[in-house]
Amino acid sequence: VQLQASGGGLVQAGDSLRLSCTASGRAFSNYFMGWFRQAPGKEREFVAAVSWNGVYSYYADSVKDRFTLSRNNAKNTVYLEMNSLKPEDTAVYSCAADPKGDYDNPRVYIHWGQGTLVTVSS
Repeated sequence: VQLQASGGGLVQAGDSLRLSCTASGRAFSNYFMGWFRQAPGKEREFVAAVSWNGVYSYYADSVKDRFTLSRNNAKNTVYLEMNSLKPEDTAVYSCAADPKGDYDNPRVYIHWGQGTLVTVSS
């Protein structure tokens, strides 16, 4: 499966932004999906994940109550709605599919999309 992330940009603190990740292939609806981010000079970190049917979603403490992850299997797309953005949210955000282990561990994901840059100015 190929993943295409989009929606990044430059925003001000407090603004909102929605990232999308669209997948090719029929198996999308079978996949657990995750978002990760990597800020300059830092390691990649878990942001959010959603189960194959969208019923269960999981968030890093740093984004809980501000970010919402959802999916539309009919459109092969997951959406990361980011509200109340902070400068510390600045990073390259990447989507990933099909983890073979803990959903918050980037090393276990099989498929990755290219990143989309989110910059939050203060």
